[in-house]
Amino acid sequence: MSECISVIEARYVGDYRIWLQFNTGESGVVDLSNLVFKFPVAAPLRERSEFARFYLDEWPTLAWTCGFDVDPEYLYTLATGNPTYETAIAQQTHGVTA
Repeated sequence: MSECISVIEARYVGDYRIWLQFNTGESGVVDLSNLVFKFPVAAPLRERSEFARFYLDEWPTLAWTCGFDVDPEYLYTLATGNPTYETAIAQQTHGVTA
């Protein structure tokens, strides 16, 4: 896959879940609860009403006004189960899991 992954549409599903459509034509639901509770910058998003107020930034990927955003390749891997080149390399070199 040579084209950069980007999010072209996103809809709040409930709790910490968001349905995503990617520029590849694939779509899926991601649960971001682990990230919201892991990173201090995401603390405002623990309030579900704030979590639901995301937007697509210039990459485009999910972002929030508190400064928190999520890499589109990571979202793609979570939503589809298919690793991108970037997520595969991260898993090999850093033990990162989606």
